[in-house]
This record gives sequence, C-alpha cells and structure tokens, in this order.
Amino acid sequence: MKSLKENFQNAQIVIIGSGIIGKFNALELSELGYQITIVDPTQLQNSSNAALGLLMGNMYQKRKGRSWDLRKQSIELWPQWITLLQQFNHKLNIEKPLLQLTTNEEKYKKLEKFIYENNDQNLRILERDSIFINNINKAFQTKNIKGMISFKDGRINALSLLQTLDKYLRFKKVNYLKGEIIKIRKSNKQWISTTRNNEHIKSDMVILCNSLKAIDLIDNLSHNIKLKPVLGQAMEIEINDKEVDLLSLPKQFNINGKNIIPKSKNRLIIGSTDEYSTEPERNTFEELTNFLYKKPNWLVKGKIAKKWYGIRSRPDGEPSPIMKNFENGLIICTGFYKNGILLAPACSKWVANESKNYLY
Repeated sequence: MKSLKENFQNAQIVIIGSGIIGKFNALELSELGYQITIVDPTQLQNSSNAALGLLMGNMYQKRKGRSWDLRKQSIELWPQWITLLQQFNHKLNIEKPLLQLTTNEEKYKKLEKFIYENNDQNLRILERDSIFINNINKAFQTKNIKGMISFKDGRINALSLLQTLDKYLRFKKVNYLKGEIIKIRKSNKQWISTTRNNEHIKSDMVILCNSLKAIDLIDNLSHNIKLKPVLGQAMEIEINDKEVDLLSLPKQFNINGKNIIPKSKNRLIIGSTDEYSTEPERNTFEELTNFLYKKPNWLVKGKIAKKWYGIRSRPDGEPSPIMKNFENGLIICTGFYKNGILLAPACSKWVANESKNYLY
C-alpha cells in the first residue's frame, strides 16, 4: 500500500493563472509533494504586476465575518512565508508601519472609535504633533491631515515578491506552460485542460486563479458566478522642488484612499484601485493626485516618470474573494479585488486543505 507522501507525489494539479494567487498556491501545494503545472499565456500582463504591495490587514475596521477571518489568518501566516522566501531573497521583507490618513472629520472620528473599541496595541491614533503628521502636513502644505498608524501592517515590494516566488518555484521544479486554457472537462476521473493550440493537459485537479477569465471556463448556469473588472492604476511622479524632501515622509501611507510610496528625494508613487473599467482614463494624473482639497505646488507641477495599470476582478453579488470547491477536483480562487497579495497566504492554505480532502 502506497504511503500518503507517495500518493501526493503522484497527484498532478494544474493551476490556471500565474499571478500572486496562482504562484502562492503552486508553492504551497509543491511543498506538500504534488506535481504542479502553472498555465498562463504570459506572466507579465496579470494584475499582480501592477500591485503596490500594501498589506492593510490589521487596520481593517470590520473585525468579524469571513473577510476579517481571512485577513487575520494571513496576518499570522505572512511571517512564515517571509522566512521561507528569504532563502531565495534575503532582502525580501515587509516594510512597516503603515499609516491610514484622512482630511475628513467624520472618517477620522470613525478611526478614533475603531481604535478605542478594539484596544489593539498595534494600532494607534497619531497625535497632532507627531513627527509623521508634522512631516506630512509640511510636505503637502496643509494642516488638516490626521489618522492612525498600524505597526503590524506595511508593504512588501510586489515585483520582488513575484520574482522570488519564481525562483522558489523553479527550485521546486514546478512546470510552467505558456498557453491559454480555453476549455476544461472531466473525463474518467481526470481533468483535461485544452489550450488554444489544442494541447491537452491531464491532471487530478484544476485550480482557477485567472481572475476574470476563470468564469469563461466554468458552467455559469450551474455555478452562477459573476465578476466585474476593476482597474488598478499607479504612477511614479518626479518633482522639481529643492525645498521638499519626499524621504522625510513615512515609507508607505494612504491619504483619502490613495496609496503613496516615496521612492527617492524627488520621486513618489501614487496608486489606487477604484475604477470599474478595463481601460485607464486619460486624466490619470488628475484622478490619482486628487486626494486633497488643495494640491501642493510641487505636486501640481510634477511630471509623470512612469505609469502602469492592471485589471483586477471583484465578485458581483457576493463577498470578495471567491474561494469555492465546486466538485470533483475543480477549485476557483479569484475575485480578490485589491487584496490579492494580503490574502494570498490564507488562500493557499485553504486550497491545500481542500486538495488533501479531495485527493485522499
């Protein structure tokens, strides 16, 4: 009789989609001994390549329900993942802390109430005279910015994370096939994934991590899943003002919904995920820099050094993300909206458990 480990090594799993969710699932499952194949037409055009990597978990204000449970589990798992991945990139880390700021008095009152009610030592309201607030108000030429700080949340460099995962997956001998799956079907207890070039890939399980295209591969009449596209945009702005040192600002923060990451003394990245579209609007600069009632002069005169975007998916009519085990070895894991990197550890742990339950 074969051992459990031998059975794992014989089990074949196809993961469709090579974004952050697909890669995390591949690594988690390969650690269990499964033989993994990732299929994707290109690794460079998925939404993960447009992510800024902010991990807003502990500062999530709804402290109950499925969404909080996933965040809480991921917060606990992330340190283990960092330790694992540092074998291939010792510089990979989560840069902390993370600030959530606002100029809206009503929103600030909600932050105060949230901090007071939860009594979490990792969360604090920023004092009006704190160095963070002073430096931000000075740089943005305002007096109205205030908010909270989370010492447990932060940012991981998304590009570095993806590259490190690729190194680890090569080490684990995970197969990568460049192709687009256009059809999946079950035949004689095995799944057959068919590419556009009419190649057939057999496996014991199929895991759909290919965002919007996932629903094209399942029977919507029976599963009734709807996803809508959400555009995530970011740009790197170069300023020309010797009196402003962007490195005096916190390393990562959010003001009125816009994520801001100072990159150097005269460059910063601004990003947001809130447009229900598949194409960026022409006035990207105005949209992304419109997070204050009055912009500072250096920001008005700033020049776009680089800009990029990615299409995410958000469930329509049900909570984000969609994590379902349909039947007979077909799993869907998509619709993460703006939380793919944050929730990847919890997602991969769930997929691993579902895989073990199904295969053995």
